[in-house]
Amino acid sequence: MLLITAFIWGIAFIAQSVGMESIETFTFTGIRTLMGAGVLLPIILIKDKGFKFDLKTVSAGILMGSVFFIATNLQQAAFKYSTPGKIAFITASYIFVIPILRLFQKKKTSLITWCCILASAVGLYFLCIDPSEGSSLNIGDLLTLGCAVAFAFHILLIDKFTKIHDGLKLSCTQFAFTGLISLMILPFFEHPTWAAVTTAAVPLLYAGILSCGVAYTFEILGQKHTPPTLASLIMCTESVFAVIAAAVLLRQIPTIREGIGCIIMFAAITISQFFQAKEQ
Repeated sequence: MLLITAFIWGIAFIAQSVGMESIETFTFTGIRTLMGAGVLLPIILIKDKGFKFDLKTVSAGILMGSVFFIATNLQQAAFKYSTPGKIAFITASYIFVIPILRLFQKKKTSLITWCCILASAVGLYFLCIDPSEGSSLNIGDLLTLGCAVAFAFHILLIDKFTKIHDGLKLSCTQFAFTGLISLMILPFFEHPTWAAVTTAAVPLLYAGILSCGVAYTFEILGQKHTPPTLASLIMCTESVFAVIAAAVLLRQIPTIREGIGCIIMFAAITISQFFQAKEQ
């Protein structure tokens, strides 16, 4: 489930990028997440022979949805300023935020993990900054870094709540909450037209049905049976799928410097998760 999730997410970066050519952040997020909730509702209806959402599950789903709302909108906004492959690799840095957050839970982090965090920072530097061109972190990179922090919190919430609540209902609730809030604040920032929405129909359908309805639900169900560190190791391969998809579908070939940054980050991610998995 987690490997399928990573593959779907990798392609979804392309859908999100193409969709932003026609509509804006809250419009895209609102429609795709409500689609995701809509996909899950009939499954829940058949599975439970009715809609039986208890208050505790809904509350947990809303908390997850609040964090997901922040994470997914930050990421979606980043597509205005950066490329899918670059956003994918920076997003994957969430796995280094998790051990930092674990410090507040009084859980130790190994020396090898801290070394990998430092290596990841070096990789990000190569990926985002080219001194020869006088470039620096752009708005899209900073938005994606914020998104990575939010997704780290989201993964920890999934790890906590899937042990005591139904994964499908959690997923459906978080999508419904994210979609409703996004559409509620949309009129204050965006003014989409029906023509623009129909132009983005294919990216929206992919991001809504597959990325939200299928992949994020697979993440919740798969993580229920997988330790967070192992789960994040599998899911971080989304960045590889995204770079390959961007090169094939959008002809966005990384520069040599960006390629070096990607290799350093992927190596740091893999080594970090390998040693954490051994520790568990």
